[in-house]
Amino acid sequence: MGKFAVDPSLEAKMHQYQIVGRAAPTPKNPTPKIYRMRIFARNQVLAKSRFWYFMKKLNKAKKSGGELLAVNELHDASPTKVKNYGIWLRYESRKNTHNMYKEFRNVSINGAIGQLYQEMSGRHRANPGSIQIIHATTVPDDKCRRDHVTEMHGGKLKFPVIRKVPHCVKKLRTTFKASRPTTFLR
Repeated sequence: MGKFAVDPSLEAKMHQYQIVGRAAPTPKNPTPKIYRMRIFARNQVLAKSRFWYFMKKLNKAKKSGGELLAVNELHDASPTKVKNYGIWLRYESRKNTHNMYKEFRNVSINGAIGQLYQEMSGRHRANPGSIQIIHATTVPDDKCRRDHVTEMHGGKLKFPVIRKVPHCVKKLRTTFKASRPTTFLR
């Protein structure tokens, strides 16, 4: 357990990987072009699979006729600071292919991508396999476009206290009580 312990059920399941690979060298092409991609996936196996999916589209290089040079997991520099993330994506609906730009506020890019997949499945019924993330980056406050992100900007945010639980007098506090506590003010 580190300083910032997070409940695993609330944690984003997505990870960011940097994968470097190329088509296998042949006598015709002894030094093929090397490609580097940032891939978001649940684990390393799915990230590699996604890499070969894109390589097949880019230059007809399949897993059987190619090689991976490096697979690294990327981590955020400051995972305790809330940032705005802009994500450009393409997804296949039942009828067509759509391009999209979405914004999220999160402490890490993996969390923002997790939010993206949740929103795309909820609002657009898009399954994860049909979503292609084109670009994901942090966005400064003045460049944000979406209302649900910009409403959280500024230092004068105030949140209402919904329910104040009154504390018992120190003298009467015990570890165990015979009756349930009342959590509303009278």
